[in-house]
Amino acid sequence: MTRSGRPHCCFELARERPMKFKLSDLASIAEIIGAFAVVISLIYVGIQVNDSAGAVRSASANDAAVAVQNFYLQIGSDAQTSKVFYDGLISKEPLPTHDEFQFLMMTQGAFLGFQNGYLIAAEGTIDVELFEALTGAIILVKDLPGTKRFWRQRKNTFHSGFVSYVDGLFDRDTTSTMDLYRNPEVEPEPN
Repeated sequence: MTRSGRPHCCFELARERPMKFKLSDLASIAEIIGAFAVVISLIYVGIQVNDSAGAVRSASANDAAVAVQNFYLQIGSDAQTSKVFYDGLISKEPLPTHDEFQFLMMTQGAFLGFQNGYLIAAEGTIDVELFEALTGAIILVKDLPGTKRFWRQRKNTFHSGFVSYVDGLFDRDTTSTMDLYRNPEVEPEPN
């Protein structure tokens, strides 16, 4: 309303004197804007961290699977390496010195990969089901003399939690060892 009692028209409002803000009023407005900016920044960071955690989990699962895959490819693609590894698994006695060393180092490498999977599964970085699928390879060879020989000699070189996990695998009652690892000269063919 104007002084004369008439209602303001939009042109008259524009001609009125602008409102004056005190410095404390401007500071309060700046605080409110700053608080909104902080909340928006936190939401953005939260989204980025969630995306980053998913990427880390995915990369870790891929790395664990690739490590096991590479081990199998290395063993399977070289006849001499394959022979030493196979002979080491099925032999009740240690192989000749250099072959036994090679067998133990290959098996150590595989178990270090399994241990890595165990540790990242324990911290929740990879899915426990994926880890157990990868370590299913241990179950396939756990009853073979070479695996038992390796584990007896080398288990003290691994993380105590992983040792307990593998000991649990060794204690499992399984149906049988994979036929591929049977020594036809020592064991009869199952019926």
